[in-house]
Amino acid sequence: MFHLIFAAPCAYVIARWLTPLGLPLPAKGVIALLLLLASQFHLWNRLSSGSVFAPEFPRGIVLLFNWAFGAILLLAVLQIALDLGALAVAALHRSFVAIPDGVRFGAAGLAGLLAAIGVAQAVRVPPVRDVEVAIPGLAPAFDGYRLLQLTDLHLGRLFPAPWARAVAARANGAGADLIVVTGDFIDGSVAMRRDDVAPLAGLRAPDGTFAIPGNHEYFFDYPAWMRHLAGLGLTMLPNAHTVLTRGEARLVLAGVTDSSAPTAGEAGPDLAAALEGAPPGAPILLLDHQPRAAKRAAARGVALQLSGHTHGGMILGLDRLVARGNNGFVSGRYEVAGMVLYVGNGTGIWPGFALRLGRPSEMTRFTLRAAPRADDRG
Repeated sequence: MFHLIFAAPCAYVIARWLTPLGLPLPAKGVIALLLLLASQFHLWNRLSSGSVFAPEFPRGIVLLFNWAFGAILLLAVLQIALDLGALAVAALHRSFVAIPDGVRFGAAGLAGLLAAIGVAQAVRVPPVRDVEVAIPGLAPAFDGYRLLQLTDLHLGRLFPAPWARAVAARANGAGADLIVVTGDFIDGSVAMRRDDVAPLAGLRAPDGTFAIPGNHEYFFDYPAWMRHLAGLGLTMLPNAHTVLTRGEARLVLAGVTDSSAPTAGEAGPDLAAALEGAPPGAPILLLDHQPRAAKRAAARGVALQLSGHTHGGMILGLDRLVARGNNGFVSGRYEVAGMVLYVGNGTGIWPGFALRLGRPSEMTRFTLRAAPRADDRG
């Protein structure tokens, strides 16, 4: 399905950008073939590993495919803009308007440059972004508590062990009390990704590292991944919670499974089960890979929900389409019926579309501040 969908921009580029160019026919044939090969990136992924989600090519090839695929997509958008502009001018002057070859080549150069920038932004080790959140009812002992969110690591050929080690080192240096990972650790099986995920065993925080699965864990033997991640020292919270303490003060950290879990024959997200036995009155922090159920979490009294999944929409403009598929939540902070929802842009990104333009990757450090409960504000 992916390769058929993503062939459409390529077809438009061939028809509207390449065909009118004043190049020899053999040259056009070679360029068209290269465009078609690049547009079938996801088909090559499937052939390399059995899954469109796990390219098994050397990292340089994955980078090149993402650049070429991104350039095709961006060129299609630029060519549409040129065609619309030409139509508008033609309608105004009531005569045919030809787009010069120089303009077409300029559009291709711009698309290639933007794609290169987008790939570079996607694969960097992201900086730490600071966010302060007021939590109603937070005990003074937890005022200033810091937790660091990693999300959507997508460890694999594009984000291998050296990248994971650099992320773990930066996370450890952030000085957080707690580290959380909100899903999509990998793209591939345990056998394929064992070395790439190994650096996660080096994550260190005084209160530990807690995590939930994302939808991609269910694509590659979910039970095996849950066992392996736990073996690396991560405490998994699938429809479960833990209680953080500072003396007599309590703070609940809960997690749920991904909404795609039932399609893999696994238990879907169950917030009631996750909170069963939680101390009454303690503020609740929730880890939920996908943000779309935020209103239900707010109705259950959650104070802060941390999510990922959307990759921030990846490209400014495209993020509006991604938001529509996630109940309007795509990037950053939202106020949802008295609850704060934060949707991380992602520490990594899916290697099948590794471009970021205007939606940078991040690891996010939250500082919790005490705030009065709503019923205490009069």
